[in-house]
Amino acid sequence: MSEPAEISVLVVDDDFRVAEVHSQLVRAVPGFRVAGRAGSAAEARAMAAELRPDLVLLDVYLPDESGLNLLGQLEADVILATAAADAESVRTALSGGVYHYLIKPFTGAHLAERLTAYLRFRKQIGVSGHLSQADIDEALRTLYGAPGTPRPAKRGHAQITSQLVMEALERSDGPRSAAEIGTEIGISRTTAQRYLASLAQAGKVRVTLRYGSTGRPEHEYAWRPDQAR
Repeated sequence: MSEPAEISVLVVDDDFRVAEVHSQLVRAVPGFRVAGRAGSAAEARAMAAELRPDLVLLDVYLPDESGLNLLGQLEADVILATAAADAESVRTALSGGVYHYLIKPFTGAHLAERLTAYLRFRKQIGVSGHLSQADIDEALRTLYGAPGTPRPAKRGHAQITSQLVMEALERSDGPRSAAEIGTEIGISRTTAQRYLASLAQAGKVRVTLRYGSTGRPEHEYAWRPDQAR
C-alpha cells in the first residue's frame, strides 16, 4: 500500500445535510481531504471509479440499495457511518472488510479518533520491505485498540462542534430545540444540549420555553443576531 500525501475520502450519505456535516468533520482531521460526496449507491460507484478515493465513509441506508452491497466493489477502504445497528448489518460489514463501524449519531471526536487510527495504521504498514509479526501486531493494535472510557473532546473537535451548532441556529427561521439541532447536524440531543447551554451562558444564544399540550415545557434556542462568531 503506497502512502498518499493526504487520505482522500468519499462521503456517502443520502441526507445532504448529514453528508455536509460529515465532510466538515473529515476536513477537520489533519491528513484527510474530502474528494467528493455521493447520495446513492449508484452515485457512489460512479464517483469511486472516477475519483479513486483512498477511503469511503459509507452509510448503509441509501435510496437505491443497501450500502453493504458496495463492500468489495469500491476498490477503497471503508468506514461505516450509519444508523444501522442490527447485528446482521454489523456482521456483514465486518466480514466485508470495513475498518471501523460508527453508529449515528456520533461526535466529531469519535470520527476523528477512528480516522487518526486509520491514518497511523496506513503509515505503519505502508513501509516497503518485510514486516515482522511485531510490526503487524502493533499496526493492528493501532487500528483496533479499544477507544477506552469516554473522555472530553479535544479542544479542536469541541470548537468544530460548537461552530456547527452555531451555524445551524443561524440558518434557522426561528427558535430550535436541542433535539432538532442534534438531528440536523448529526449529534445526540444530550450533546447538542450541552453546547447550546454553553453558548447561552456565553450570551450568544437566547433561551425561551416551548409549551406543549402535555408534559414539561421544552427549552428552545435562537441565535442572537447582534453576536459575532
